[in-house]
Amino acid sequence: MAPYRATVSNKTFSFKNLGEVLAKATPERSGDILAKVAAQDAEERVAAQWCLADVPLKDFVTYPLIPYEEDEVTRLICDSWEKESFKDISHHTVGSFREFLLASSTTDELLLKISPGLLPEMVAAVSKLMRNQDLISVAQKAQVKTRFRSTVGKKGHLSIRLQPNHPTDDLKAITAAVLDGILYGCGDAVIGVNPATDSLERMMDLQKLLARIIEGLAIPTQSCVLGHVTHQIAAISKGSPVDLVFQSIGGTELTNKSFGIQTSLLKEAQEAALSLGRGGNQVMYFETGQGSCLSARGHHGLDQQTLEARAYGLARCFNPFLVNSVVGFIGPEYLYDGKQIIRAGLEDHFCGKMLRLPMGCDVCYTNHAQVDQDDMDSLLTLLGVAGCNYFMGVPGADDIMLNYQSTSFHDAAYLREVLQLRPAPEFEVWLKQVGIFDDSGKLSSLEPQVFRNVASTLLPKGNS
Repeated sequence: MAPYRATVSNKTFSFKNLGEVLAKATPERSGDILAKVAAQDAEERVAAQWCLADVPLKDFVTYPLIPYEEDEVTRLICDSWEKESFKDISHHTVGSFREFLLASSTTDELLLKISPGLLPEMVAAVSKLMRNQDLISVAQKAQVKTRFRSTVGKKGHLSIRLQPNHPTDDLKAITAAVLDGILYGCGDAVIGVNPATDSLERMMDLQKLLARIIEGLAIPTQSCVLGHVTHQIAAISKGSPVDLVFQSIGGTELTNKSFGIQTSLLKEAQEAALSLGRGGNQVMYFETGQGSCLSARGHHGLDQQTLEARAYGLARCFNPFLVNSVVGFIGPEYLYDGKQIIRAGLEDHFCGKMLRLPMGCDVCYTNHAQVDQDDMDSLLTLLGVAGCNYFMGVPGADDIMLNYQSTSFHDAAYLREVLQLRPAPEFEVWLKQVGIFDDSGKLSSLEPQVFRNVASTLLPKGNS
């Protein structure tokens, strides 16, 4: 393969391979600087972007960034790629593909048609040539719907994962947080708890608690306890009421090995969850995040955003119910400040939607990053406009178990109101039936006495 070249200001830049072009073309972020793959300055970055615009999409088929023989994620992505779906766009360069995506004639139906022919590296590449506005404009065209007990992703709707984590997995405290979130209309994507320990027994206690709440109140939603996939398989074998199976995934085989997983294990978990027949055929919940491959020393010299897109290529092979980028969770080593987190969140959402994934985002940051809640308000609003399927609902936006800042139940109410979005259809009907929403679809009241009255009505019998 000949080197890729571009001339900027009478200076010629050469890039040894496609991976280097992608890395140098990426908007600045601390993780790529740490990995020593970033452009040296803005001039080199522009040269790489100029070069990338002229790269034919066919090059991504011809020159895999990580060899097929060396990486099972590459093999899964390549083996599931549909050549026939690629034919309609095979003549494009990365630059002309950007123009195609932005054209008003490119509809959701057309995006759906070409999606099986897109490799993750293609969508990562085109995102590097886009402004934030472009990422929003294209992503909002794509409507990706999934269904378990509720339908997530319909146009005009916004769902929330209710995240009632507790540092000691206290069942009463978790129950209180669940009811708090429900009273704000949250929980229609999933009620999902991150367990504080790796105890299988405690995981099963949490699964049973969430099942009692959902079944006792007849809530049209689903639950997930976000322990390691091996524990979830074991819980299923013991008869625990598992709705969705969770796992963090990355874009390379080495990264997934660091998580203690491989694709065969994900398939086993999917089959185990399907065997329970508790909902539809979409039973997987994946979380991702830029920087995980570098942390695992499994980045193969590639930039973190391209590797993130490869994680989405892996995810789509399992027909998931939910996928979300935990965008600022790892820390400033990978996304330094609010500008970088906002950009990464928009990129992740765009790339996931182009691969027809039901994308959500944990709009979040760690306390040592150069970012604050105003930045998160901006990203939350931008992603809402871009058509993100769901966000997190954390009591007070402060996760007291994972020790990071996310979005609150109040933030969900804000975004639904300003963008005129509604909860999942089945969930909205239930909210009106129990009096949490009024007939117009608004929260009926936030007065303390109303909270007490509704909570006392909704609390399952025997749970105080």
